[in-house]
Amino acid sequence: MIGAGFSGIAAASVLAKQGYEVTVLEKNDMAGGRARKFSIEGFTFDMGPSWYWMPDVFETFFSLFGKRVDQMYNLVRLNPSYKVFFGENDFMELPAEMAELESMFERYEPGSAASLRKFLTEAAYKYKVGMKEFVYKPSLNIFEFIDLRILKSFFRLQMYRSISGHIRKLFKHKQLISLLEFPVLFLGAKPQDTPAMYSLMNYADLVLGTWYPMGGMYKIVEAMVQVAEDAGVGFVYNQDVKEITIEQGAAVKIRTQNKSYDCDLIVAGADYRHIEMEVLDLKDASYSEEYWDSRTLAPSSLIFYLGLNKKVERLRHHNLFFDENFETHAEEIYDRPQWPSKPLFYVSVPSVTDPSVAPDGCENVFILIPVAPALTDTEETREKYFAMVMERLERLTGQNIRDSVIFKRSYAHRDFVADYHAFKGNAYGLANTLRQTAFLKPQIKSKKINNLYYTGQLTTPGPGVPPSIISGQVVANLIIKENGSAL
Repeated sequence: MIGAGFSGIAAASVLAKQGYEVTVLEKNDMAGGRARKFSIEGFTFDMGPSWYWMPDVFETFFSLFGKRVDQMYNLVRLNPSYKVFFGENDFMELPAEMAELESMFERYEPGSAASLRKFLTEAAYKYKVGMKEFVYKPSLNIFEFIDLRILKSFFRLQMYRSISGHIRKLFKHKQLISLLEFPVLFLGAKPQDTPAMYSLMNYADLVLGTWYPMGGMYKIVEAMVQVAEDAGVGFVYNQDVKEITIEQGAAVKIRTQNKSYDCDLIVAGADYRHIEMEVLDLKDASYSEEYWDSRTLAPSSLIFYLGLNKKVERLRHHNLFFDENFETHAEEIYDRPQWPSKPLFYVSVPSVTDPSVAPDGCENVFILIPVAPALTDTEETREKYFAMVMERLERLTGQNIRDSVIFKRSYAHRDFVADYHAFKGNAYGLANTLRQTAFLKPQIKSKKINNLYYTGQLTTPGPGVPPSIISGQVVANLIIKENGSAL
């Protein structure tokens, strides 16, 4: 196994449970991939994912090993789920309770509660069908989806209609539209280019809720590593895979910077394109450099980790700043890739919920700006955007923050490349556009090497923590189907 991200750990655990002897080679000094953490001066920062959605996916995974989530970490539901700033003294807080949510919609747009119920009923169907019939498939070819039951649901899933058009048919208020379009940002495409099927994300958001594991998102990684090790998985850290030896169409050896490992099969949870173009001989790659360059990538991110020596006011655990034009920012990510002129941004303050992640009287702050991949990333640019977002953050919340910063670290394209070999410095893998959905994604099994498989956010089912966990299960189940149990 190459890579100890969510997908790699999940795949390793399922295989080990079936008797496979699994060793995970991880480039960095800890498991977690993009979900690593670091601690400094009494602060503990989750480096990547900060949203805990789709709690059923985590429950399903741990149940495979006879565990419940509440046995692994302390999960709490956030209420309000998050806060959206649209301007000075203009904000929206999302209640966890449905009755309160419907009342809030009514205040913005009379009659919209009924539209919300209709929208979420359809989204619930998409979530349940999508999770049951689509995301757990290996997506090796179209024939997996030619099933009468699936075809009957295909049109109800609204695969050929954009989520933007779907939302605008039901809602007219600009801020409600922005709220409902926001979750697709995690999918890596503009709302007008994202199939309406992905309103299932709204079901995950508004119905299943926003949660948080006390101690931080890294608690999930620790729990998954524990499950894996209990199943017999071995983890070897600081092992950057440099070469895979192929003999007669099969992988037989993995070489890192300082050691070689014999292998009977490989699951690559590292960056798919990196393995293909930089680890394998090009003749053994399933896809060409031209293919990878033609893919639509999800965004990269410019992240700031801040430690403050005081508590903040008027901020929740999750905060979205939509005080600038959504469409312009999206165009500057996807249509005219450039550093954004007036970006939207996200602020997480986990210490609002969890005092353990910051010293007493202090605050842990995570700021993320979605940006296009493959941009020139300099310290000067990072500082420019830090000043930009801090000015807006201070103005919209009515407080001075910069003078209270006692720790600051930035993270962007060149860090994603250095730490994860991320293609073009992307943060979220491939965009979930219609042309990059299901069997149209890079496949989880190599076309050239009969015992090489792939998992993670550049393949099925796509970006995000729950899809990555599912991806690991999907590839493991394919291996077991093709090779049998090792018990």
